[in-house]
Amino acid sequence: MLSVSNLSVQFGKRILFDEVNISFTPGNCYGIIGANGAGKSTFLKIISGKQEANFGNVHLEPGKRLSVLEQNHNSYDDNNVLDTVLRGNETLYNVKSEMDNLYAKDDFSDADGQRVGVLQASFEEMNGWNADSEAATLLSNLEIPEKIHHSLMSELDGKQKVRVLLAQALFGNPDVLIMDEPTNDLDYETIMWLEQFLANYENTVIVVSHDRHFLDAVCTHISDIDFGKINHFSGNYTFWYESSQLATRQRAQQNKKSEEKKKELQEFISRFSANVAKSKQATSRKKMIEKLDIEEIKPSSRRYPAIIFEQERQAGDQILNIENLSANLDEEVLFKNVNLNLSKGDKVIIYSKDTRAVSVFYDILMGKIQSDSGKFDWGVTTNQAYLPVDHENYFKEEVPLVDWLRKYAKTEEEREEVFLRGFLGKMLFSGEEALKNSNVLSGGEKVRCMLSKMMMERANVLLLNEPTNHLDLESITAFNNSLKNFKGTILCSTSDHAFSQTLGSRIVELTPKGVIDRHTSFDEFMTSPKIKELRLKMV
Repeated sequence: MLSVSNLSVQFGKRILFDEVNISFTPGNCYGIIGANGAGKSTFLKIISGKQEANFGNVHLEPGKRLSVLEQNHNSYDDNNVLDTVLRGNETLYNVKSEMDNLYAKDDFSDADGQRVGVLQASFEEMNGWNADSEAATLLSNLEIPEKIHHSLMSELDGKQKVRVLLAQALFGNPDVLIMDEPTNDLDYETIMWLEQFLANYENTVIVVSHDRHFLDAVCTHISDIDFGKINHFSGNYTFWYESSQLATRQRAQQNKKSEEKKKELQEFISRFSANVAKSKQATSRKKMIEKLDIEEIKPSSRRYPAIIFEQERQAGDQILNIENLSANLDEEVLFKNVNLNLSKGDKVIIYSKDTRAVSVFYDILMGKIQSDSGKFDWGVTTNQAYLPVDHENYFKEEVPLVDWLRKYAKTEEEREEVFLRGFLGKMLFSGEEALKNSNVLSGGEKVRCMLSKMMMERANVLLLNEPTNHLDLESITAFNNSLKNFKGTILCSTSDHAFSQTLGSRIVELTPKGVIDRHTSFDEFMTSPKIKELRLKMV
């Protein structure tokens, strides 16, 4: 179907890909993973024809169609919504446009009639007469109401544009579907719909995503970019991660016999296969993991930051009490009548369909702004560390990272350069990287710095607003594991489904009509018929 031969890409002296040979076959979904800068997005651009490689070629089987999820959300602002979706099949759209233009002519000639006949035959072969209804159905499934199907794209908000462009990529059942971070700016309901759609998709899907739940739900293979090569591994992301960790541990066990290692790997595969068979995300088209060749599992070169949150002291029983808290923004109600009492060790997922409500809620609790009504009280034994969704103000000074982090040190020992550089090294700022100026860091580097700051604060209550933004899969996984082991109290709002499901034991949804508070898992909260009914009443 789609194959890559002898692909090599080099930027200056840096070799990104070195003679990559790989193929992608129908009925499978490939999750492209790799460390930041490994070349995930570059690879997608090359196979979609948007970028040239230094050497090698990409071959798509003749007669097959490739579709790419558009990253520029403003690309089609001059088109109406329905036409934007139809342009997902450019050949069909061009035929339709030419027919429409001919029919609109005042001096329609015999030659025009003959041309229309040819176009109609092509149009029928492409199932063009059903195109409008298929596009409208896709839009409706993605919660784009029919009343705006003929509106200009420029009139839509950002989230609506993302959904329309998603419909464009999916339109017409492309033979190869390429998606770079498809879950960005989508809400949980839309992501769940997309997961189900792709799990049943019969053609080839190639996707880059930092959403582990999404990769687990849709992927039949993980395609790992490492050492300038790309290798396919059967199974989803969790299987790849756990198996690569096992292989890494085994490599370190020099004295362990090869027979014992093989038996351990076989037991791991058997156990994981049983879990996959029972999983709600399991699909009939997934290859049986039992068929995996033992030799296929290899250690990864990935580096994971050492994220460890410790408490300076344990909090008492009283953590946070909130009474009738309400907040408005420009006369619009964000949330009201919030009544909560947090207990020690609670791990709470704060959720709202309006992300502004979550940010305002955190800013109130951290004393940055005032609520419109109500009050809250932190327990006297609590101390809080906060990761805001926007932390640019922390990085305006032009100071080396060691000096940036020194500001948050509490003891003389922590202020020593040796300690600070060692601390930063554990967060993947090794060697000279610890001397980089804080105002030139990437998004992911800034988040790792903020996490370093929070670790230095040794708080017993953590408040996290979209903590996985800008992080790579390695940092997200290490962060998630650390929070699961944290003994203190957590309030977290995140669009990362795996974070919410593995971390939260209590879900609090903020709405303009009140609050929904349940001691349950995130998946149960989102799928329970009773809670769904209640949530509909709170809209």
